[in-house]
Amino acid sequence: MIKKFDLNFVNPMSFVLLGALLVTMFTACEHPEEKPTPASDHYTLPDSLAKTLNFDFVKKCPMVNAITLTGKIAFNNDNVVKIFPMVSGNITGVNVALGDYVHAGQDLGVIRSSEMAGYSRDLINAETNLQVTKRALDAQQDLFKSGLASQTDVITAQANYDQATSELSRSKEVLSINGAGGTQGQTEIKAPISGFVVEKFVTNNQVIRTDNGTNLYTISDLNNVWILANVYESNVNSVHMGDSASITTLSYPGKIFRGKVDKIANVLDPANKVMNVRVVLPNPGFLLKPEMFASVTISNKTDQESLCVPSGALVFDNSQYYVLVVDGKNQVQMHKVSVINTVGTLTYISSGVQEGDKVVSSQALLIYGQLNS
Repeated sequence: MIKKFDLNFVNPMSFVLLGALLVTMFTACEHPEEKPTPASDHYTLPDSLAKTLNFDFVKKCPMVNAITLTGKIAFNNDNVVKIFPMVSGNITGVNVALGDYVHAGQDLGVIRSSEMAGYSRDLINAETNLQVTKRALDAQQDLFKSGLASQTDVITAQANYDQATSELSRSKEVLSINGAGGTQGQTEIKAPISGFVVEKFVTNNQVIRTDNGTNLYTISDLNNVWILANVYESNVNSVHMGDSASITTLSYPGKIFRGKVDKIANVLDPANKVMNVRVVLPNPGFLLKPEMFASVTISNKTDQESLCVPSGALVFDNSQYYVLVVDGKNQVQMHKVSVINTVGTLTYISSGVQEGDKVVSSQALLIYGQLNS
């Protein structure tokens, strides 16, 4: 038997709660919860903007291994001349300063020296002795023709004359080696090559000595310089003769100097456990100065290939790299990519794009901002 439900025993407040619940359910059905709109995954480039951008294509490139080393600019020691005093004395006529450019043969100073006075005296004596022995030889030859001198007398006179000639030649050579300026007991210091005075250890009226061991000047042409870089033991196998090298300096940000590894010191420095490598660079305009610090990136190609894009095409955001791919209708889409390595202006990637994809390679960050706005 079905029992009848007696409404008299129902609490009136229950009807109120039930009605409120039904209203809430119907309202929820009519107004679903709103969710935030995700960022757009595509963006159409306006024609005016597209004309200002650079585009490139994803392509396959030979993989390049690269390491970055610290180094410094140094003189090319093959084009450096240190000038030492040939004689002791007092120097005058010093008229060049550190950093001046001098030409080969230019006067750098004059040394007045007792040694040079002795060499000058030897020259005068040799010239006088030559004249005396020449007259004696002529006289003996005349006497021999007259039968008043023997053949032995003529031979002896000839030997004396030959010795005097030899002594005169020696005296002139000594003066020439020491750079004599006439017979005034002084020697002229001349620049042996054209270049910059990169070291100077002499002043006017300074007394100099040959046993001091200090050079007067150092001259370097600086038309090319050496880059000396340090290679740690873990990277020794990554550096080879002839590898390409890109050099940057603090003085010229954004400017890249290019050269090749031309010498490897196949021993480690016992103090700091590094191996030295040398790169020779041309130095037009003398931009690179000795003792400048340099960052040296040495790279060499491998037998492997990988997809690559210009480094300017990458955008880094939220610990992820992106490139912006453009289709034929100027629509741009973001593609996440996995970066293998960046060498110079190229970045190697392993996934995220395909060969032949057209990518934005300039102002990529601007377009990326539009896609995320």
